[in-house]
Amino acid sequence: MNSYMIVVPLVLQIFVALFSSDPAVAANSKLFREYIGAEDKGVTFSDVPINSEVDFHFILSFAIDYTTSSSSPSPTNGDFRVYWDKENLSPSHVSSIKTCHPNVKVAMSLGGDTINDEHVYFTPKTINSWVRNAIHSIAEISRKYNLDGIDIDYEHFHADPDTFAECIGRLLLFLKQNGVVSFASIAPYNDDSVQPHYLALWRKYGHLIDYVNFQFYAYDKGTTMSQFLKYFHEQSSNYRGGKVLVSFGTDGSGGLSPENGFFEACRRLMRKGKLHGIFVWSADDSKKAGFHYENRSQTLLARST
Repeated sequence: MNSYMIVVPLVLQIFVALFSSDPAVAANSKLFREYIGAEDKGVTFSDVPINSEVDFHFILSFAIDYTTSSSSPSPTNGDFRVYWDKENLSPSHVSSIKTCHPNVKVAMSLGGDTINDEHVYFTPKTINSWVRNAIHSIAEISRKYNLDGIDIDYEHFHADPDTFAECIGRLLLFLKQNGVVSFASIAPYNDDSVQPHYLALWRKYGHLIDYVNFQFYAYDKGTTMSQFLKYFHEQSSNYRGGKVLVSFGTDGSGGLSPENGFFEACRRLMRKGKLHGIFVWSADDSKKAGFHYENRSQTLLARST
C-alpha cells in the first residue's frame, strides 16, 4: 500500500481529535459543596436538597485545635476537636446520607473564624509538634465519621506564611499518602493578612490541593457581575492551575448575590469552560429560606458538562 495513503488518514484523525471538541468545555464541573453545622441551628444533612446529577460535598464546620471549654477556649497545638453540631451531624448521620445518596461525600473543615465570638488563631508551638498532633487527631475524627476529605479554613494567624504552609502541607501529604482522605481544599479570601498564608501553601504544596473554595462573598456587598468576573480571573491567576470554585453566602454577607447576577456570571464562566463548581456558606443560614439557591445552583451545574 502507498505510504501516502496511510499518512493522510492518520493526519486527518489527529486533526479531528484536536479540533472536533472544545477542550475548555471539559473543564466545567458538576461539583456542588456546602458548609454545614457551624451555627448550631439544628440543620441536618437530609434537610438539604441533593440533585443526583451533581457531585455533592458536605463540609462539616468546624474541627478546631482549641479546648472545648465553654468559657474561654484556648489553642491546643494541633489537637483537633469537633465543634460542629454533633447531635444532628453524627457519624451515623454521615453514614446514612452517603448510603441514601451515592453522589454525596463528606469532608471536615479546619479552623474557621470564631469561637464564642473570639477569633480562632492558627497557633503552632513548633512545626513538628503541630503536625504530629494534627495527624493523630484528624485521622481519628476522619475514621470515626468515615470522612472523605478535608478543607482548610484558618482565617487568623499567630504564625508566618511559611510556617503555615509547612504545617498544613505536611498534614495534607500524610493524610493523602495514607488514604485518610481522598481530596483536600483550601478556603482563602482577599485579605492581606490571609492570602499570603494560602499562597505560600499553594506554591509549595499546591499539587496536594484539589479545590480552592475562594470566599467571593467576602468581597463588598453590591459587587457587580463585571467585578465578580474580574475577581474570579484574578484569583484563578493567583492559584494558577487550581480549580477555583465560585461562591455565595446565604448569611447576608457580601460579594455577588444570587439576586444580582451570580447565576448569570456562572453561565458566562460555563460557556468558557471555567465553572469548576459552586460552594455555599452555609446550610445553617439557608434552612430558613428552604434552600432555594442550593436548588438553583445544582440545576445549573447538572447542565454544565
